[in-house]
Amino acid sequence: MSTSLRPDRDAVALAVSGLLGGLLLWRLGLHTQGGRPFSAPWITLVPVTAMAGAELLRRNAPRTALTIGVLALVADQFTRGSLATVLMFTDVMYAAALYGTPAAARRLPVATLLVTVASTIGFLAWFRRPEALLIGLVIGLVSFIPALTGVSVRSHRTAADAARLAAAQTARLAEMDRIQAVVAERARMARELHDMVANHLSAVAIHSTAALSIDDPETSRNALKVIRENSVEGLAEMRRLIGLLREGGEDGAPAAAPTLASLDALVEQANVNGAAGGLVCVLEDARPAEAGPLPTPVELAAYRIVQESLTNALKHAAPGPVTVRLGLADEVLTVEVTSVSGSRPGPTAPGSGAGLVGMRERVALLGGTFAAGAEPDGGGTTLWRVRAELPVRERESRE
Repeated sequence: MSTSLRPDRDAVALAVSGLLGGLLLWRLGLHTQGGRPFSAPWITLVPVTAMAGAELLRRNAPRTALTIGVLALVADQFTRGSLATVLMFTDVMYAAALYGTPAAARRLPVATLLVTVASTIGFLAWFRRPEALLIGLVIGLVSFIPALTGVSVRSHRTAADAARLAAAQTARLAEMDRIQAVVAERARMARELHDMVANHLSAVAIHSTAALSIDDPETSRNALKVIRENSVEGLAEMRRLIGLLREGGEDGAPAAAPTLASLDALVEQANVNGAAGGLVCVLEDARPAEAGPLPTPVELAAYRIVQESLTNALKHAAPGPVTVRLGLADEVLTVEVTSVSGSRPGPTAPGSGAGLVGMRERVALLGGTFAAGAEPDGGGTTLWRVRAELPVRERESRE
């Protein structure tokens, strides 16, 4: 026998149990019928042995097992009969419906039901006695009921496999959602870190380059002062971000997010950092005096846009004014930062290009519009303009 047809442990156990049961019944002289053509007691063991062989194939070759089982059951009717043969046939029929092909599982209950009904009608017409109905009942118990049971168990197993597959797919989708959430959170953290620290690091890079390139003690002293101030503020911003990322701190509450009220200090710091490059930063707040505080996400996004725009001006703008304008009309906050575009003398800090991407993403999250680019001012000067429009009412409705 090949490896693919090797019987499993359950099949061997059923075959051995059925064969031993048949031998015990034969030894005790217990038979199911008498007056058959082959009435020698030992002949009863032939169908029993054949049925035990069919049990060995019940799972790996259910169609072959059923064929052998039917032939053995028919042969058993010509002998004195054994209850072991009948019981093993019920298991073979059950296994054929459970382990057979889907087509066999569909046909077996119908076929056995038709055989049961036809046999009942035939024996009733032949004997013309009500006791003939018992023969049909026995045939149904031996063939139809096992086939129906096998189909039912098969349906339950199929449903269980489908449920397990659906659960596995749901788990995979949940894992994919978790991974995407982690990636999005990491991107947000990277953007926040860039917005908070890039301004200070750019000032440190520019003034350290100036201190190294200009041999003047006063210039070096002023540069080192600016470097120290930006280093301290950058470390403070780093600590604040780390505190926000922790699951609770010593004080139990995270630091407040920066707001538009902090723009004065931000512009003043930009003036200090950009003085060596000839930059003059000005804040023009055109919002109505009675305008109250805006939603926290809107103020944070506006603050970061101004902060990143000033950082870019410190890196790339030519000497001249850097104007920060704020406006509020029709429930839309307008943030605009303009600077002189072009190269400028003196040390500069390299840029990564992540600033514009971060600003654009912040505006998109709030459902606003963003534009950045160079444009002439009409007097022969090219300006670099960053403009963002952040809706306030829509954001409030979402909250």
